[in-house]
Amino acid sequence: MATLQNIRSKGPLLVIVIGVALFAFIASDAWRIAQPHQSHDVGEINGDVLSAQEYQGLIEEYTEVIKLSRGVNALDDEQTNQVRDEVWRSYVNNKLIEKEAKSLGLIVSPAEVQDILKAGIHPLLQQTPFRNPQTGKFDRDMLNKFLVEYSRMNDSQTSEQYAGLYRYWSFIQKTLIQSRLAEKYQTLVAKALFSNPVEAQSAFDSRVNQYNLLLTAVPYSSIADSAVSVKESELKELYNKKKEQFKQYQETRDIKYVDVQVTASAADKAAIQKEVDEATQQLAAATGDYMAFIRSTGSEVPYVDLLCNKAALPSDVSARLDSVSIGSVYGPYYNGADNTINSFKVLAKGAAADSVQFRQIQVIAADAAKTKALSDSIYTALKGGADFVELAKKYGQTGESSWLTAAQFEGAQLDGDNLKFISTIVNTGVNELVKLPMAQVDVILQVTNKKAVKDKYKVAVVKRKVEFSKETYNRAYNDFSQFIAANPTLEKMTANAEEAGYKLLDRSDISSAEHGIGGVRGTKEALRWVFSAKPGDVSGLYECGESDHLMAVALVNVTPEGYRPLKDVQEILRAEIVKDKKAEKIMADMKAVNASALEQYKAMPGTVSDSLKMVTFAAPAYVASLRSSEPLVGAYASVAEVDKLSAPIKGNAGVFVLQMYGKEKNSETFDAKAEESMLANMHARFASRMMNDLYLKGKVKDTRYLFF
Repeated sequence: MATLQNIRSKGPLLVIVIGVALFAFIASDAWRIAQPHQSHDVGEINGDVLSAQEYQGLIEEYTEVIKLSRGVNALDDEQTNQVRDEVWRSYVNNKLIEKEAKSLGLIVSPAEVQDILKAGIHPLLQQTPFRNPQTGKFDRDMLNKFLVEYSRMNDSQTSEQYAGLYRYWSFIQKTLIQSRLAEKYQTLVAKALFSNPVEAQSAFDSRVNQYNLLLTAVPYSSIADSAVSVKESELKELYNKKKEQFKQYQETRDIKYVDVQVTASAADKAAIQKEVDEATQQLAAATGDYMAFIRSTGSEVPYVDLLCNKAALPSDVSARLDSVSIGSVYGPYYNGADNTINSFKVLAKGAAADSVQFRQIQVIAADAAKTKALSDSIYTALKGGADFVELAKKYGQTGESSWLTAAQFEGAQLDGDNLKFISTIVNTGVNELVKLPMAQVDVILQVTNKKAVKDKYKVAVVKRKVEFSKETYNRAYNDFSQFIAANPTLEKMTANAEEAGYKLLDRSDISSAEHGIGGVRGTKEALRWVFSAKPGDVSGLYECGESDHLMAVALVNVTPEGYRPLKDVQEILRAEIVKDKKAEKIMADMKAVNASALEQYKAMPGTVSDSLKMVTFAAPAYVASLRSSEPLVGAYASVAEVDKLSAPIKGNAGVFVLQMYGKEKNSETFDAKAEESMLANMHARFASRMMNDLYLKGKVKDTRYLFF
């Protein structure tokens, strides 16, 4: 169906648009209950719970949209984790906005939705298949026609394509309403932060007034940290002053863990090397059916009986290709980039088009004999000069030409009718007609154009990954199991890991919103254990990764929701106190110099100097000699007098003195309306950040890790 192809061609853009709108319900592929007697709730927003079943329903709804738009049947683990996060964020945002909108009396009425459809300019509408083919713009009449046709169908008449397209539109309509409600709320907040001419003039001046300054500074790094002492009472005093900065809104946990990656032994590598050596000898002698032979070797690169670009071959093969003659074999050789042992044979080299334009008529009748008779009749008519497009329309098809590019099939595993179909297209001459019998249908093809003819190769590749054997895995499993059994506590694991040949890794502040441990796939069970364990506990052995990792975890500490304790943040506070004390000492030394010129400060030990040009109040100045951004430079420059030496100023990376020696304005002309518009955009961005405040106010609880 042409509309479905439209969706797929715009699939990636659709996903981006929906993500920007903040209100997409993104897919994941499965859910499950961790314990039969647990509460089946995955979260809570403003006191309203979301059950696992409801969550799964939302997931399945958008799963259909993802499959339709991307033309895929499943997502990999990484994609699934990403979309699980997005579905939760989107759902929470929707619920938070809905509550605020209700209290403010904001709604999106049916009439407003119709106005949006009538205007036809909303980004979501531009990604639907209901677009005028001439203008490319959303066409409400096409949508209405589809909805009328669908409403007239009964269950037996409704095809899966029509039903899928209807579900797709239902999702778009719902998302349209949700995003419109969010836009109205954020606009309301943004308009409350209005700009004025005074603010506009100030913003303009802070950007266009530029200053040139000389700087001399004493970096904090010139004083050793050991020269400064910090008292416990000082840490407590600063902690109490900054306590709100150390508030965390969800529980986190600190762990230690051992991650054992099982790799091939020397014996494993030797066994694979022997197999590739034998396959290479057979490859050199082979004369036909390379597809079956390459499959029998266990090669990771399937053989396809087509000429292809060098770029479609593995990089280690393409790099060696030009040094091998036709019919010759290269290898075996080891490639460290993908940990494989390889050999390959160059079977042919020739010129082929990278893009082929073709059109087709698919012919199918009651049985194979009638299909053949009908296709023979159509083929004869076309050979006799019949119009291809008109004849295609007679059999319910468009007969329009489409392009097949090499990128669409090179590198893919092709066989059977797929290989037959593509091979016929790429090997047929321009304007030539071909009748192609296939398993379920006959296809009449005509190639109408070819572009980008390039040198291409037909290569049979034996590529074997150096993998560990079952014996090697069992040995690693047994050794690690014995280590865990002998070290069932955190103290013992910490004391004995290194001696046993294992590296103990640390991970702090791990939260339940994460999907695993240490970047290793398949560690969700270990994560669930972490949030059910007590400090000091050691887990059992987890098999994870691509069935090539073994892991054990020890829980070190639990930091509950609330204020982080002083012991967890004391190093941050200590660094700030040390910096402040260094600043006090440097400023006292500078005042003792009582200098009236920069040159007198330069005589102080450890000083650095710099020249800063085009400094503005609007942006912090970067001081190269301090390797630091210093906002106070621009603040001082905006009120400084020419050639007047400043008092010592406490900065981020040192104490500095400044002398402004020149100022000027850039050539920009003040435009009050443009300036106020710029400020309004800034306020709108500020309004969007208020979602964080709504999140905290909403007392959001996320327990999805128990189920997903």
